[in-house]
Amino acid sequence: MMTENPAAGPVDVTLTAGPTGPESIDDFELFYARRALSRFRARLGRQGLLDLLAADIDEGNAFLRASARDSGGTFTGGTTVLRTRGLRAGEFLSWMNTAFADENVLLAAQPEHYVMVNEADGTVNVVENIGPHICSFYLGDWAAEAMAWSADAPELLPQAEFPYKKATNLFLADGTIVGRVLIQFGDTEEGFTSNLTVYLPTSCGDDVLDHHLRHFAVEFRNWILAAAADRG
Repeated sequence: MMTENPAAGPVDVTLTAGPTGPESIDDFELFYARRALSRFRARLGRQGLLDLLAADIDEGNAFLRASARDSGGTFTGGTTVLRTRGLRAGEFLSWMNTAFADENVLLAAQPEHYVMVNEADGTVNVVENIGPHICSFYLGDWAAEAMAWSADAPELLPQAEFPYKKATNLFLADGTIVGRVLIQFGDTEEGFTSNLTVYLPTSCGDDVLDHHLRHFAVEFRNWILAAAADRG
């Protein structure tokens, strides 16, 4: 006798036996996806990735350049907030200062990181997704003087609560400013809070901005976990 097809509800698959450990199927998939991605990055190398993505980068940079022009220099900001337990902001930032010298560590934090390389002039060339667009842009000087534009930003938090602050412009090779980043960290009783703000040209739209807030959540969580793991 055939039973009624339960098609009215959502389908769910649960792992009930087999592999050892507490991980879920999603955890398994993430592990294998990261391992495969790491292999492709290593085999292609930086220049191989740039060659492979050249047409996508041209298209993505054209999108950012047009967005900056159409927005007339105005930006829309959004903020991702992360709360960390068991690690202090100073410990994390000290780790980050070292990590930025190792491209492999930077790339591993986000599947859509393709290139992150320090240039001779002190800038950092980043090739990553901005929304659906693969773009090649530069991070400027993170030093305090680079924060002049952020002094009046509504996202700027009190120094007493968030004493660790960094800001930079995002710009194309031709100097066109296509975004800004303001990151702020403050210790809590249990660890620290990260306020990660990105500003994109207004005409980019909310969807592109929201995707970069998700991008921030993934990369900074992974960097924080890597910092904790290195601390031992």
